[in-house]
Amino acid sequence: QVQLVESGGGSVQAGGSLRLSCTSSGYTYSSYCMGWFRQAPGKEREGVAAMYTDGYKVTYYADSVKGRFTISQDNAKDTLYLQMNSLKAEDSAMYYCVVDGPPRCRGWLQGNGYNYWGQGTQVTVSS
Repeated sequence: QVQLVESGGGSVQAGGSLRLSCTSSGYTYSSYCMGWFRQAPGKEREGVAAMYTDGYKVTYYADSVKGRFTISQDNAKDTLYLQMNSLKAEDSAMYYCVVDGPPRCRGWLQGNGYNYWGQGTQVTVSS
């Protein structure tokens, strides 16, 4: 059974940084898409970042986080990361780790394309 456990969320002031981690059990990171989504109260769920590796790493970012967030993985630790810098109040949301997504991240923004989701970790940014 696949389990994804996120950690690293918390409260931070605008301009600060957080690093989210997603540790998996029962799942081996592969060339299929993996990434992060977020959802704020009253708003639709949105894709934040995604990546796949096929001998090299390819990453994708939502326009709203480009240049501020970085997605990465550590295969040895079965862990996916999201480094978030220069945080803004509008980044406040529940963040979810996703794996086993579409090949080469085609259509990565579609949440229903991922087979496994974590339980989420809350990020709150105060202005």
